[in-house]
Amino acid sequence: MAAMTDADIDDLMVRAGRAQALASNFTMQEDADSVNSKAPRKAEASTYRDKNGQLISVRTEADGTVVEEKALLAEETPYSNQMIDAMSKQFHTIMDKYIGFDMVVMDSVLNEHLSRRYIYPEFVAVEVVNGNDSVLFSNTKIQSHSGYDTFRIVINPNEDVYYKAYITPLTRHILSQMMGVIVSIFLLMLSFAAAFWYLFRTVSRLRTIEEMKDDFVSNMTHELKTPISIAYSANDALLNYDTSNDPEKKGAYLTIAMKQLKRLGELVENILAMSMERRKTMTLKPEKIDLPALADEIAEAQRMRGDKEIAIEVRSEGDISVTADKSHLSNVLNNLIDNAIKYSGESVAINIKLNADNIEVADNGIGIPAKSLPYIFDKFYRVPHGNRQDVRGYGIGLYYVKHILEKMGWSISVKSQEGHGSVFTIKFDRHES
Repeated sequence: MAAMTDADIDDLMVRAGRAQALASNFTMQEDADSVNSKAPRKAEASTYRDKNGQLISVRTEADGTVVEEKALLAEETPYSNQMIDAMSKQFHTIMDKYIGFDMVVMDSVLNEHLSRRYIYPEFVAVEVVNGNDSVLFSNTKIQSHSGYDTFRIVINPNEDVYYKAYITPLTRHILSQMMGVIVSIFLLMLSFAAAFWYLFRTVSRLRTIEEMKDDFVSNMTHELKTPISIAYSANDALLNYDTSNDPEKKGAYLTIAMKQLKRLGELVENILAMSMERRKTMTLKPEKIDLPALADEIAEAQRMRGDKEIAIEVRSEGDISVTADKSHLSNVLNNLIDNAIKYSGESVAINIKLNADNIEVADNGIGIPAKSLPYIFDKFYRVPHGNRQDVRGYGIGLYYVKHILEKMGWSISVKSQEGHGSVFTIKFDRHES
């Protein structure tokens, strides 16, 4: 619209130049009825305010006609712009009667003013219309009035005359001009979204780890306090009561203390193993191990726990030997059997199958929910069992198992269904069998 207004003023200047060139071809003739040498009557104008304070312009034409108009001044528009606008309308009122419109010139100057504003439409054409969009002066460039963006400005309000410009839609042009900005904003939005997602994921993960660590500290404190308090009570009984005459009671107290101290040692061993593995200072001591003999030894020790009815069956496909760290492999098997015992009902049946490729430890326990299977080897993770709140743990047993086996070059997998037990499979490296 601003380009059209400027183009209109330029077109008026061109037409004024044409009028000046044509003036020399005309001779001004005085009216035959004019009074001798009296000068023709001049037009007069004055301004006053009405009762509402509105400025009223009173114009007396040369023929004596009196015209009153409101002198409107828009406060939001600079007076200089209003003056130019008013002058251009006055020019049109006078000049349009004598100097015809030239649409070629108008098209040219509008194109020029659009280009100064970095607008480059493929098609530009202007025609003159009235308030009802009826064409007063057509443009031969316009073959069809559809498919274009249109803009109108009034050039002669007294005669209800408008310039109407037809321009090819600017959407594609605007998008092409703004493509760099649009792409940059889009990339920034993607970057911010990715950064926000990463931050949210990291914070959530850290919060989960923090909660798991708190659970670990709480559970580990309980686990450490239990054997210490039991062993303390047993030793206190031995010191403060006469047990020399009761060998059976003495043996029972010593057995209790021994079992609890052994349990305490296993807990501390696991924690130390995790600490050394984290610092990458743990070294394995591989040796050739008779696997069936080791499994039988561990199974026999676990059967004597007395916590509940425990049935452990070891089946082996012949003599099988592996090269591994015996102490850590024993801890791995003990962890798997210990979990099977803890997470079961009043009795538990555990089957250990040995062959040249793997070890399978299967149980008939409460099983693992499918949603928890991907996380059971994570550090500090404990499977939530609403009906097994009495089972204490510290969430590093299976983490220890996985990392020790990976350090040996082996792997472990699990299949489980809630309510139908679990099967843990330790797969040897090919050359280990």
